Amino acid sequence: MSIHPDKEPPAEHMRRLVERLEAMRIADYLELLERPRRLVVTNFVAGIARGLGFAIGTTIVFAIVVEVLRRIIMINIPLISDYLVDIIRLIELHK
Repeated sequence: MSIHPDKEPPAEHMRRLVERLEAMRIADYLELLERPRRLVVTNFVAGIARGLGFAIGTTIVFAIVVEVLRRIIMINIPLISDYLVDIIRLIELHK
């Protein structure tokens, strides 16, 4: 049985409010806003991590695509192989 919010004691209402604010980590957020230098450093490091992750992920995906294309060429399907050989040559020229 739950108590209606209007009928609950003020202390209980305040305790629940504090629990919700703690769950949302409002104190951490406010502390971060009070220190702009820390906010900038945190965002800078996060940006570097995202950029590095993007670069590594893109490299891996393109390497897999190139390897798959090379294996298709090895199978030697006439029309597809000729087209893929041209693509691989273009990729290797721009390395």
